[in-house]
Amino acid sequence: MATVKGDVHDIGKNIVGVVLGCNGYDVIDLGVMVPSDKILSTARNEGADIIGLSGLITPSLDEMVHVAAEMERLEFNIPLLIGGATTSRKHTAVKIEGNYTGPTVHVIDASRAVGVVSKLMNEDEKSDFVAGVRDDFKQIRVTRAKKTAITTLSMGAARKRKFKVDWSNYPVPKPNFQGVKVFEDYSLDELVDYIDWSPFFHAWELKGVYPKILSNEKYRDEAQNLFDDGQALLQRIVTEKSLTAKAIISIHSAQAENETVFSEGVEFNFPRQQVDKGADQPNYSLADFIAPKDDFLGMFAVTTGHGLEEIVKEFEDQNDDYNAIMVKVLADRMVEALAERMHQRVRKEFWGYASDEQINTEGLIREKYVGIRPAPGYPACPSHEEKDKIWSLLEVEKNTGITLTETRAMYPAASICGWYFSHPESRYFSVSKIGL
Repeated sequence: MATVKGDVHDIGKNIVGVVLGCNGYDVIDLGVMVPSDKILSTARNEGADIIGLSGLITPSLDEMVHVAAEMERLEFNIPLLIGGATTSRKHTAVKIEGNYTGPTVHVIDASRAVGVVSKLMNEDEKSDFVAGVRDDFKQIRVTRAKKTAITTLSMGAARKRKFKVDWSNYPVPKPNFQGVKVFEDYSLDELVDYIDWSPFFHAWELKGVYPKILSNEKYRDEAQNLFDDGQALLQRIVTEKSLTAKAIISIHSAQAENETVFSEGVEFNFPRQQVDKGADQPNYSLADFIAPKDDFLGMFAVTTGHGLEEIVKEFEDQNDDYNAIMVKVLADRMVEALAERMHQRVRKEFWGYASDEQINTEGLIREKYVGIRPAPGYPACPSHEEKDKIWSLLEVEKNTGITLTETRAMYPAASICGWYFSHPESRYFSVSKIGL
């Protein structure tokens, strides 16, 4: 098993590895950012029965396609398992399976892994199982081919349907602070109340919303045990300052033209929706929320991942896989809390366009505040390459220690970056992908 080249995320993969190990399977975990040649040479040298690939960011999908093609070129015939948050049955069927004649299976989560591996390792069940998967993938491709083509607009036509703001009647809020602020060791204790606990349970594949999940008839005992363990480890992290929280924010003058926002000599490219949604529906670009002149754009990068490797190693040296995974899950929750807290301070303090905001934790989680903080690589701005501009302008690596891999995954993995938009009508949306 491996997280593919350029990707640093491994919580889901690690859970799968533990689950398989507990069911008697020998798992060789190659870690993160593993190139295809290492994956395949190890599989061949160790006589692996199955190869599993994982990834979280969208560029990892292309790397999985490459690994599948390499398996075909090198005449492998063992099953290839595909998993991770960015993967799907559709992508596996349409983009990956066609590159490899051996069995290719998409595994939706850790709870399915044992059943899939069991069938692939059982000669009496394998052929029927593989045939069923191939039939399923074939049907996905057939259905996709029959779909009515989505009508798209030319860029010129899409621009005519842009989201229109009457800038002449909108007083752009002037920030209380302009420039760059660095926070080298943000208080972990301050972040605890900003944690959204629902994704904590989702990471362990318990579906539900906190705190209701603690009274869920199906999950409550397991959920309560997880929550208690998580709270205990979180308290240790905060008390011992095992993790270091770092942040950098900026607010600079900005102006927009079409799909480009200009700020501090940098051009941010925010693609426009080009699907024909009807003349009465806007075709959004994030640039629509920035005025043609005399506006402002914020940026940020935050991490709670410094120190994480040392804690993980401590647990792994004790053969404590559970807490090694738990601390990574908590680091992810902490960095989301840091992003939430910094955005709140920007709205109320540094930019100050919502200085009288009174929103509780639930309201923050539900994004009841004014403004948005979109991130590169997400639906409104799918390109991870925009991160390069943030890194350059804010000197992110120098100021926070967050680096970018070749596919622009952030390291440490518990890191987030993005922009701050203040306009009250700014919103999240999806720019349709080409292909899938």
